[in-house]
Amino acid sequence: MSAVTPHRPVDLAVVVAQTRENVVVGNEIVRHNRQSRLIHWTVAATFFGCVLTGMPIWTPLFGWMAHLFGGLAVCRVIHPWIGTAFFVASGAMFIQWVSEMYLEDSERDWLGPKAIRYMRYEVEDDSNVGKYNGGQKLLFWLVSLAAFGLLVSGLPMWFPGTFPRLLMQLSYVTHDVTFILFLVLIVFHIYLGTAAEPGTFGSMTRGTVTKAWARLHHPRWFREVTGEPGRK
Repeated sequence: MSAVTPHRPVDLAVVVAQTRENVVVGNEIVRHNRQSRLIHWTVAATFFGCVLTGMPIWTPLFGWMAHLFGGLAVCRVIHPWIGTAFFVASGAMFIQWVSEMYLEDSERDWLGPKAIRYMRYEVEDDSNVGKYNGGQKLLFWLVSLAAFGLLVSGLPMWFPGTFPRLLMQLSYVTHDVTFILFLVLIVFHIYLGTAAEPGTFGSMTRGTVTKAWARLHHPRWFREVTGEPGRK
């Protein structure tokens, strides 16, 4: 008598999240479709590839990282190519989300102290927060600018005999400073997307968030998608 393997029930929310966004499926809302998530994780993977190959080039303190790739000479060869892939992925991310990332008039104060208060959980409730808040939009523009800065400063370093000496020196400084600032942004991004706001990480794995999460963090988006009253 053969054993019958029970079929796992289909997770409809995950299925819908392959191609669609901003739709309700049961008690969940699809926030990011498969294409958006693939682009996001490609940017993440290539960025950390740049970190692991670039740090041993930057300083001997992180020389141990070079052994992950076969030595410092290998890192010097593959780092600019991974950097190119990172820039291409960042460009795809920019195209994917730019239409949703313009600051509204009510979000201009995120350019000031509000961003700091947000990190300290001191921002007042705002029932007008759409799919992305002002801080997320600001992060998007800063990351896009930093990706461009890393490319522009990295090219003279990749082809050192092609550019004037002064430009080479400026490129090294710009590349280092931009990288440090970028890394700080990413650390905050990871923190806010995991420990600070539980439930956020699932939007980039499953593609969905719960209705409760959406109502709490993005009430206007919740109202637009569900037609239900959100937080007042």
